[in-house]
Amino acid sequence: MMIKGRIGKAISIICAGALVFAVSGYATSASAAPKKVTLKVWDPGLMGHLKDGALDTKNSFIYKAKMAYEKLNPYVTIDISEIDGGVSDTQFKAASIAKNGPDIKIGFAGGNTLSFAAFLEPLDKYFTKTELALIKGTGTVRQGYDPTGPLLAMPYGAGSYFYVFYDKRVMAANNIDMTNPPKTWEAFIALAKKLKSAGVETPIWETNLEGYTGAWVIASLVGGQLGPNAFYDMYTGKTKIDSAAMVKAYEGYQKLYTSGITNADATTAGQGDRLNGFLAGKGAMIIDGGWDNDPIFKALGANAGTFAIPQLSGSKYPKILAGGTNVAVSVTKYSKNKAEAIKFLKYLMQAKTIDTYVKITQTEPSNHVNADSSVIVNPLLKLQAKDVAKNPQVYPFDNIMPGPTNDLFYKLNASVALGQTTPADAVKQLQASLNENK
Repeated sequence: MMIKGRIGKAISIICAGALVFAVSGYATSASAAPKKVTLKVWDPGLMGHLKDGALDTKNSFIYKAKMAYEKLNPYVTIDISEIDGGVSDTQFKAASIAKNGPDIKIGFAGGNTLSFAAFLEPLDKYFTKTELALIKGTGTVRQGYDPTGPLLAMPYGAGSYFYVFYDKRVMAANNIDMTNPPKTWEAFIALAKKLKSAGVETPIWETNLEGYTGAWVIASLVGGQLGPNAFYDMYTGKTKIDSAAMVKAYEGYQKLYTSGITNADATTAGQGDRLNGFLAGKGAMIIDGGWDNDPIFKALGANAGTFAIPQLSGSKYPKILAGGTNVAVSVTKYSKNKAEAIKFLKYLMQAKTIDTYVKITQTEPSNHVNADSSVIVNPLLKLQAKDVAKNPQVYPFDNIMPGPTNDLFYKLNASVALGQTTPADAVKQLQASLNENK
């Protein structure tokens, strides 16, 4: 649930390429005659992609994986259903209560997976400690975010991270050296002000009607102060949402909209205009996620620059990245083909299979220790992958918290930007919501 708008972005990105799937250990003996099995897989548009408004089964990762696996295992048929993201949770819950849902559920990591714990098969017993050690991000899908809690899914891909993208041509035209991008939030705001003084009408193009920018900025600024476990600790009660760190982060975030450095309609323009407006040249910079690496590079090429959202001055974790695994693959408790579902899941978790996922989408790095970084061709993603490899990460607030708290979070982000809610009041409301909905 990192971004509600992410589904629309994720399903629009296609990067066809050569396909290499790991095949060891899954071919069936020619002498065996196993019973034919049909595995039902539900995907809310996270692994099945659209092209020109239609499902692209030729280039979508999950369909490539289906064909490769079925070729190796002729007795298995993988039946994929693309469930509308807006109703997928409701459909899955209803089907699971009736025990006639899918064998495998593809969904969001974090709170979205944990909310269906009652219907998901714990996976620890199916993977050795050595196998699990090869996969990064398992903490995002353990029940209660407890390191020893049941593993409810396997995280898929390293996810997207929140970055500032900029047009190098605008910076060069205004004699701004971006060899060393801003290292603090305050320096970032100062850079935008410098562009404004130089005559750039809109230093930062913003579309925050839904409050999504707030989700990305708050994740970064709080993570910088409290570290990788910032929001896990808020969820478990180890620290409080209504803390000084959250207030300080909201105060820094609010300056985006009170410093005269964004477009006049920044708080009323919608998410759908974010990328298009930036690519149309409406602003010198944009705050966005790695899911837009592909269209930004295709539009700007070598003129596209990027750097991670910087932290507040004095932060304990000045290089922390906000983001993380966004997709998770689960097996249902009631699956009538559980053994085969686990085999397919293990196939998906091989390093070469995840490499194919990365190669096709070009939106996020692999979360496998033995990933092949050469499959990344987008230079923006290459830079981000290097950042992910060397810097700590914080899993965002809205990946972790319950749905009602996240809904309030987005609304408050928009309200704080408008000046209708103070930072202190916002965090108090969020704390009350978590207390009520946990």
